[in-house]
Amino acid sequence: MAARDRLETLLPRYEAFLDEVADLDRALAARGAGTPWQPALDAGGRMHPEVWEARRDVQRRAAAAGLYAPHMPREVGGLGLTRVECMRVEELVYRRAGLGLGLCTLAWTEGPSPNLVHLGAEGRERFLRPLMRGETTCAFANTEPAAGSDVLSMSTRAERDGDDWVISGRKAWITNAHFCDVAQVVAVTEPGAGSRSLTMFMVDAGSEGFRRGPDAPTMMDDGLTGELVLDGVRVPDAHRIGEVGQGLQLALTWINWRRMCRGGMCAGWGAWLRDRAVDRARTRRSGGRPIGELQAVQHMLADIDADVYAARALSLEAQGELDALGPHAVPLHPDAIRLVSLIALVNDEAFFRVADRAVQIHGASGLGRGTPEEKLFRVARNLRIPAGTVEIQRNAIARTLLR
Repeated sequence: MAARDRLETLLPRYEAFLDEVADLDRALAARGAGTPWQPALDAGGRMHPEVWEARRDVQRRAAAAGLYAPHMPREVGGLGLTRVECMRVEELVYRRAGLGLGLCTLAWTEGPSPNLVHLGAEGRERFLRPLMRGETTCAFANTEPAAGSDVLSMSTRAERDGDDWVISGRKAWITNAHFCDVAQVVAVTEPGAGSRSLTMFMVDAGSEGFRRGPDAPTMMDDGLTGELVLDGVRVPDAHRIGEVGQGLQLALTWINWRRMCRGGMCAGWGAWLRDRAVDRARTRRSGGRPIGELQAVQHMLADIDADVYAARALSLEAQGELDALGPHAVPLHPDAIRLVSLIALVNDEAFFRVADRAVQIHGASGLGRGTPEEKLFRVARNLRIPAGTVEIQRNAIARTLLR
């Protein structure tokens, strides 16, 4: 089926599903547990369990409807969409769901990721299939207290012991650390081997020696970020992802997937903020007339529109080129590295400007804690660091141009 025909069939299914789960937002708000974008937190700083369970409910429903993992290959139960098609779906979901539970329609960092197709038969059955069905959630355990962008400086070690590996180390700033059923853990298996020094494993959170550390409060204020401690955790070799020494490439497969998703996320949320800003400019009055008649406000609206349009256009073009190169190939084509970094850099910078101007147009109400503008301003600032800082993206682009 041609991409256009496939999207014409698929997008209305997503729209209908988003309309269906919109009622769940209202039900959640009535329970006093907070909202999906501003959840109440428990005594340990973690997301309120009712908000977490509401998110999980949507994920399971989406999986049952065949909508949860459009980015995954058909061979493992996904929709097998191209990156261009995925971006169109992501854009629709983020624009229509805003900050509601509908965002959980799509697998995010806690769901199945493209690197998991490199699991063996046993690993696919035990870990990937439950993730595809929305029955379990995952955490990507790569970052450490002293190792962020410099991933080769990590200290977590995995040592071979017969048919098992014994993993010890501490991971920090891990999304879904508090709730994950399994974790993708990157560890050093051959110290000093450079890019071949790392290997990736799937680790059951119920394993002996696996502990959840304290919450790590961030500006996201969502109670999802924390530490994971592995103290002599024994993992069967059958739960290894890919080959020994392939950990860096597979970690980058996960990271690049999240970078590519910036295109749809920022296009959808950017358009939503633009629409809200236009409505505010039409209805908010100052000096007896709508503020939209003020040239300063008009210029901000024009700049928002330009940033949304330009970033979206670049993303669609780059995703199309990535589809031709193989967006999740291991190893990744050198030209694809530049394209992925362009998507991340341009969207992260443009969306920050969009969110900043949206707050400005809303004035004092845009500063209100938990309002869409205030929350997305924090999200926009946050996006410029995870999955590789904007400086790292610039480095990658420059290296490919100079090679």
